[in-house]
Amino acid sequence: MGSAIAEGLSRARPDVSVLVIQRGAAKAESLARRLAPVEVAEELSADQVGESTSVVLCVKPDQAEGVLRAVALAGVRRVVSVVAGLSCARLEAGLPEGAAVIRAMPNTPAAIGRGVSAMSGGAHCTRADLDWTEGLLQTLGSVVRVPESKMDAVSALSGAMPAYLFLVVEALVEAGVHQGLSREVSSQLVVETLRGSAELLVSSSESPEALRHAVTSPGGLTAAGLRVLESRAVRSAFLEAVASAAERSRQLGR
Repeated sequence: MGSAIAEGLSRARPDVSVLVIQRGAAKAESLARRLAPVEVAEELSADQVGESTSVVLCVKPDQAEGVLRAVALAGVRRVVSVVAGLSCARLEAGLPEGAAVIRAMPNTPAAIGRGVSAMSGGAHCTRADLDWTEGLLQTLGSVVRVPESKMDAVSALSGAMPAYLFLVVEALVEAGVHQGLSREVSSQLVVETLRGSAELLVSSSESPEALRHAVTSPGGLTAAGLRVLESRAVRSAFLEAVASAAERSRQLGR
């Protein structure tokens, strides 16, 4: 995700100086080759930080507080965190008094500029901080602002949703193979149908339910397939999956 943000910002805002911190010489060198011309360094130092410097925190939850100490020592006053589960208040506690923290949750389609991000501000955020962060996230796709109390739900829904959809694609490709299609043909049919259905949903004024009904003739083959999915509680499985992921996000923040 950090790489996607760096690439998106470098592409959309050539006027902004981007520095990526990646600890470990081998990893930093590999990342520098991949992100060129974005600069990559192993450490953040005070001489790299100016009044307008902002940090995007893209680390695992158990690494966040250690990294924040380095960020605080460097004098950074604004942090955008995409760390799952960690609240603005917890992040603020590791920074200088009055530092602005914005919690955000992009998803992996951000890597191609088609992601969706949710964001919420902490106790010391100004309107300028929020507007700056929204502009940053817009380089990755669309942005919504939500209360921080909803961020665990966002993480469980749109943050994890690409994985849910990839699992559905895997299953449908396998279903096509079981019906005698080659894996190559089955993959093309599933992936292109997913792409087209998503574009239809975006461009249509109809609800997902209405679009589903339009495909489902009474007594037809689609109705037969949907009847099996409903009998196997697929809808309930998704509800439970998002609820479980949201609870895990809350646990990570404790």
